[in-house]
Amino acid sequence: MRPELTLQGVGVGLRAPHYGEFLSRRPPVDWLEVHSENYFGDGGWDLHVLEDLRADYPISLHGVGLGLGSSTGYDEDHVRRLGRLVRRVEPALVSEHLCWSAARGRHFNDLLPLPFTGEALHLICERTEALQCALGRRVLLENVSSGLRYAVDACSEAQFMREVAARTGCGLLLDVNNLYVNQCNHGENASAAMAAVSAQSVEEFHLAGHLVTDDAVIDHHGDRVAAPVWDLYREALRRFGPRPTLIEWDTDIPALDVLLEEAARARAVRAAFAGECVDEL
Repeated sequence: MRPELTLQGVGVGLRAPHYGEFLSRRPPVDWLEVHSENYFGDGGWDLHVLEDLRADYPISLHGVGLGLGSSTGYDEDHVRRLGRLVRRVEPALVSEHLCWSAARGRHFNDLLPLPFTGEALHLICERTEALQCALGRRVLLENVSSGLRYAVDACSEAQFMREVAARTGCGLLLDVNNLYVNQCNHGENASAAMAAVSAQSVEEFHLAGHLVTDDAVIDHHGDRVAAPVWDLYREALRRFGPRPTLIEWDTDIPALDVLLEEAARARAVRAAFAGECVDEL
């Protein structure tokens, strides 16, 4: 068995257009995140690349298709295939989304927001415990961006996340960009949301770009991290400490060096935070 690796510092999302450069250059990033479902096959180029890079980089598996909160249940075969990938890759972290994505036999290619109700809380906790049991490990759950909230909501997103973590023992992946998007779309206070989440439960940050339209702000992962999101990231570091941080870029994927520049900026922000902490001692 390969030695267990932990996540530290700043990572980037590994995407197919960058496979060649990662294989040849081994650029200096601290870790890599991949979308789990892209590696469910028994072989092929994608899995070969992942196993090759696993020798030099800690890996985080990030699921985008399970839909933990789907009322009709989630695919048990999906969970089995994820478990097989986990055993094969031995990732440092496994994460999923607090969302739903299927109803009445139809699967939607989106991360749809949950209603924050007692019924949804019970369902998510039950599913999270089952997933952790099936994988034999703790998972992280990520907050999602949304264009709506439900009239039946009984609590805030942050309160819902805090309760899920408390009941199941799972960790939280705090997407800072999603907090900002929801602040813009719903008038929610991103700083207050961070303050409402247990500091001990947050184990990772995501940073990404977004798209501002006339109707809403969209978490499209297709641009550099915006200035107000960097400001929120600094707040997150002060609140939760220097958790592993990922730069996401999934649409209009740029040259690898652009992605590495964003990772370097996140590293510089973390270093400045560490300097602030030293000055306070």
